[in-house]
Amino acid sequence: MYKKISEEMLNFIKKSPSVFHSARNIAEELKNDGFIELTENKKWNIEKGKKYYVTRNNSSIIAFKTGRDLDEYSFNIVASHCDSPTFKIKDNYKVESEKYIQLNTDKYGGMIYSTWFDRPLSVAGRVIIKSDGGIETKLVNIDRDLIVIPNVAIHMNKEANSSMKYNEQVDLLPLYGSLDVSGDNFMDIVAEYACTEKEKILNTDLFLYNRMAPSIWGSRNEFISSSRLDNMQCAYATLKGFIKGNNSKSVNVYCCFDNEEVGSGTKQGAASTFLEDVLKRINNNLGKTTEDYYCTLASSFMISADNAHAVHPNHPEKSDPSNKVYMNKGIVIKHNAAQKYTSDAVSSSVFQLLCESAGVPFQHYSNRSDIPGGSTLGNISSLKVSINTVDIGIAQLAMHSSYETAGVMDTYYMIKVIEEFFS
Repeated sequence: MYKKISEEMLNFIKKSPSVFHSARNIAEELKNDGFIELTENKKWNIEKGKKYYVTRNNSSIIAFKTGRDLDEYSFNIVASHCDSPTFKIKDNYKVESEKYIQLNTDKYGGMIYSTWFDRPLSVAGRVIIKSDGGIETKLVNIDRDLIVIPNVAIHMNKEANSSMKYNEQVDLLPLYGSLDVSGDNFMDIVAEYACTEKEKILNTDLFLYNRMAPSIWGSRNEFISSSRLDNMQCAYATLKGFIKGNNSKSVNVYCCFDNEEVGSGTKQGAASTFLEDVLKRINNNLGKTTEDYYCTLASSFMISADNAHAVHPNHPEKSDPSNKVYMNKGIVIKHNAAQKYTSDAVSSSVFQLLCESAGVPFQHYSNRSDIPGGSTLGNISSLKVSINTVDIGIAQLAMHSSYETAGVMDTYYMIKVIEEFFS
């Protein structure tokens, strides 16, 4: 059971090499379950007992189910994100060095640089093309080993295993081709995989991704490894739990945002009006007043789902001495006195009871007091939609590596507790 669910999740990640592919594949899962697509630039006609979804920027998606008995109701919300640290290809992408062609890139988010070296990489994202009506978006995934970021040999870099500091503009540019052999045909390849003509391409949002295949491994197959586990593992598991869960007296809401890794301050990020806009339009379509909306928020609840740091086998001292969490030991409830995580005694207690009801184990996590952690979706989204929120996640190793590790059982645990929440 655990292995099968993990295989399905890893396959979903493999099919989602960019945030645009992630949003599209989430939308396909929803459509296959009978969800109706809405667009923000058209009027909505929402009916009780039906299911809907809407996207913004082709990279963030919100879905919701309306109950049939909504005289007094609440919003039950789960939020995750589908972006991960990577490198974005610049508009003027070509760098010629000696007899090589490199791709000029800009870092997106905070990654472990060394994990991007000496492994097969490729490019995925979206292209904007000229069409008869103006412009059109096409997704592109160059589904083959295309580029490598090569290390400098140890003979030429004696500091490689001691105090190496990487320069993003010098050390991290991927090798694409040889001037002598191929010349510059990068946009030809992009156009081919986007099924369009090169001359029609106006602009691109293209990112690097790790081509290494996901793996289930360990002495008893207890671990999984893949690119983008942070945070596609939570995005996938909360989606499955959301689809399974039903409640006639609530509006169940699933959110998957873009741009969490760079602060969420975009039109499609958790700090945007996206969630607020959707909730207000739902409220208005149900014939409710502004006063009803504020009453509904006061009785609503959000689960912010983003992966957490498991105890490291080589460096257990990096974890808090009494708030350690482990892979395959259940969902992690995250706490921080400075409110980098929004969990408090109330929201944490609510989630603990959900876990108990679902038969799912849970763990409590805090950073070491002298090692501050990053913030996540809960406190960011509260800037626009202020409701009781708990920050949770799945324990993993090597967060922000290009190839991360987690437990084979925890995806199942997340699906179960999210189904319980939405039911």
